Amino acid sequence: MAFVSGMMLIDAPASALNNAGAEEGARTDNTIAVKRITTRAGVYPYVSAQAVRYWLRTYLERSAPQWQAAPVFREAKIAYTDANPLRWWDDDLFGYMRAPSKRSGARSGETEENQTPVAGEITRISPLRMGTLVSIGPVKVVDDFGTMARHDGNPVPHEHQFYRATLQGLLSLDLSTAGTFFNGGRVGYRNLDEVRVKIAKEEKLEEAAVHGQPAFRLPGGERARRVSTLIRAIGELEGGAKLTLHYTDVTPGLTVCAVVKAGNNPFARIIRPNSQGEPEILIDALKEVLRVYKDQILSEVFVGWARGYMDDHRAKVEGLASEDLSGVKLRWGHPREVMHQLADELAKEANQSWYD
Repeated sequence: MAFVSGMMLIDAPASALNNAGAEEGARTDNTIAVKRITTRAGVYPYVSAQAVRYWLRTYLERSAPQWQAAPVFREAKIAYTDANPLRWWDDDLFGYMRAPSKRSGARSGETEENQTPVAGEITRISPLRMGTLVSIGPVKVVDDFGTMARHDGNPVPHEHQFYRATLQGLLSLDLSTAGTFFNGGRVGYRNLDEVRVKIAKEEKLEEAAVHGQPAFRLPGGERARRVSTLIRAIGELEGGAKLTLHYTDVTPGLTVCAVVKAGNNPFARIIRPNSQGEPEILIDALKEVLRVYKDQILSEVFVGWARGYMDDHRAKVEGLASEDLSGVKLRWGHPREVMHQLADELAKEANQSWYD
């Protein structure tokens, strides 16, 4: 059992990447507020994990020709994907929940093109775990006031919020459950109903006991192809709200990732804000992580760092290459470059044991 575990930083110089809707009590009726966490220390803007997963899904659909995206169906007030992980890559890696509707007004839709019929409730816990992107320190949220100026008469005011922050988030991908479809009775472990089990058997998928539960597994090469495509896309992330007004490059400025034995993320505490509120990497904390987790780290540690971003801290971390790191090796490059390299490692036949 192994996980791809990592941390990323996104530089948001003047942004409103995820919004909460109308602000109650604002000066104008149509004020749009950013999502934020309010604490005694101050205000921390954030981007929900759901939003980040949406950015990743849509980028893969647009930019990865091999990616097989599940169709979405609608019945009255509910929507769902096809919930067929054998066919659709995002149903496999992003998870799903689906049940036949019991409402009299619901449309069955079972005859629609590309829809796999469902016999009973099925759910799948997402192998991909994506943390909320949160500002590393409290910031001042700006209220921006404007008007519709292309008309005569009284102005039409509008207002929205934005911020300047560095957002930090964690990610994890469970390699043992990617391409592994459970057929047990526990909640979250009934990924397949009788319709999908029949398909799995027709396709002669391997049957195995995984985490103590009966399961079907795709061939190793197919599992690695899906995972590596997803990991590669993290270094090319696109998305965000208010891009027409606050265009923000959400490609990570810094990533630290590795394949590790356990699901805990060793890189969660290596960044903190300095006295000016700017991010700094804690060298001693990073060295401690590499020492304490050396028996858990299965790959090189892939450090993606874009030049021009936190350059003064980069030199300090690059100096670790000359130190004894208990046998752990660091691989350096641009975030896009090293995520591609990590994806290549995940696709190698020699590393198939990571998926056991």
